[in-house]
Amino acid sequence: MKTIASCVEELLLTQPFLEEALSKNIINYSALAEELKKPISVMLRKPIKSGAIMMALRRYNPPTDLGNSIKLKRILNNLGDITVRSNLSSFTYKNSNTLINCQNKLLEHLNITIFYAFTRGIHESNIIISSSEEKRVISSFQNEVKIGLKENLTAISISLPKNNTKIAGLYYQIFKRLAWEGISLHEVLSTTNEFTILVEDSLVDKAFSVIKNLKDQ
Repeated sequence: MKTIASCVEELLLTQPFLEEALSKNIINYSALAEELKKPISVMLRKPIKSGAIMMALRRYNPPTDLGNSIKLKRILNNLGDITVRSNLSSFTYKNSNTLINCQNKLLEHLNITIFYAFTRGIHESNIIISSSEEKRVISSFQNEVKIGLKENLTAISISLPKNNTKIAGLYYQIFKRLAWEGISLHEVLSTTNEFTILVEDSLVDKAFSVIKNLKDQ
């Protein structure tokens, strides 16, 4: 059976920014209760007073490791080198039985210094590559169905500590800071110990500043 407390928890879990603000006591309980009154009333199918919601908010205990985990802070403080690669293009192709062969054809002619990343999804595949190689990509994939092409991109790569996969909330912290600054991501790439975001050239300086400040918090 749903209660006001369970409804509050359900709504907060879908809004991590709001949940974190609540955990840091930097939010107005009365105003938030008023904001939640309508959705909770709908969930419970009866009118609910804001005072009851405010009481549930004050009693709510967010996850203890949300935003203030000692391990998480240690990981953020030990982020490694930040590398920036500009003049990149992103190609998206519809998956086919011959797509891998096209990729192999492309790789045969690429210099090791060229930035290149290939991601295969269920229905489409994405290629991130130095813009100087655009013609080579078009030639290699000329018989494939191109879904999209985005130019003027920059990749910002961050080296992660080896135990990063054991820490919950690491990527959340990175995405949260970027979202707060209004930075939209074109693409996200990751390996076990490396994390890369692709942004439009106009957002590079702001995105780099956000990533750098993660290390200095």
